[in-house]
Amino acid sequence: MLKAVIFDIDGTLIDSVDLHAQSWLETLERFGVQARFADLRRHIGEGADRLIPAFVPADMPNRVRKQMEEFRSELFKREYLPKVKPFPRVKELFAHIKAMGCRLVLASSCSADEIGRYKEIAGITDMTDHDVTADDAGSSKPSPDIFLKALECLAPNKPSETCVVGDTKYDGRAAHDAQIPFVGLLCGGSCREELECSGATAIYRDPADLLMHLNSWLELPTKPEALPTAS
Repeated sequence: MLKAVIFDIDGTLIDSVDLHAQSWLETLERFGVQARFADLRRHIGEGADRLIPAFVPADMPNRVRKQMEEFRSELFKREYLPKVKPFPRVKELFAHIKAMGCRLVLASSCSADEIGRYKEIAGITDMTDHDVTADDAGSSKPSPDIFLKALECLAPNKPSETCVVGDTKYDGRAAHDAQIPFVGLLCGGSCREELECSGATAIYRDPADLLMHLNSWLELPTKPEALPTAS
């Protein structure tokens, strides 16, 4: 059996992807940048360090980019965070994983001052062994930095004794580069094909589906094959 499970948060444990995309759309418009909701949604799962350069002009000063990031963070916490709901049975899933002797880590591109509220929404405030955020990593997903930091927290557990559960190709590629098996969830809006192409060894609907099939995916998975070249 696995000795640890590393969970993404947004789109994996809490239903927040559309709200993040809408907050970015409002932010970009505030700073005079045009973007489509659908395009922004495909970038949720990356950190602001990657999302902003994908949409703003290359010559936008760094100080303005920083202002944009800060504006978006405050806007989300004020207007959108109160609307975020957990996916069903997250707390029950975590309780069963812990009962089976597995350690639990959250690894998210959110900031350290946000993760406590996310855990509260999901009902898992006192249930994780470690929490890793963008503040702990040099670069956000799909860079493996956040998951590599999680592995440091889990030492001496090996990557092969751990798995990442996430909802995007960014989780899958980051897990692959950290040599950690990846289990994909469809509840964040990614399609099955995209998760398969990002290295998922198994795919489930949502946390409730994970709970229903607990004994299957907590078995030590086979190391994933090399991923296709990123498009």
